[in-house]
Amino acid sequence: MKNLLIAVIFTGLTLSANLALAEKPGTSVSKEQAIAQQQQKLNINKATVEQLEAVPGIGKAKAQAILTYVQNSGPIKSQQQLTEVKGIGEKLAAKVAQYVSFE
Repeated sequence: MKNLLIAVIFTGLTLSANLALAEKPGTSVSKEQAIAQQQQKLNINKATVEQLEAVPGIGKAKAQAILTYVQNSGPIKSQQQLTEVKGIGEKLAAKVAQYVSFE
């Protein structure tokens, strides 16, 4: 019972912190901020397994599959081409595309 109470308290604190730190809806992003965010994307063709694993939705197996694909087929140039990697469908490719660049 004591552990449950502690877990509930920590959950409440975590949720409160997340709400306090969350961006307010309707905030606009300047052109400079958008460019800076785009520049921070991970280049999928030059990334290491560890870097790819940090991308949401990509685990060790998919990260290795991406590296193998790039080694065997050359650079991935688009979100659509990313779906050619074993284990990556259109939904995952769309999710991953916001974190990576195809340069």
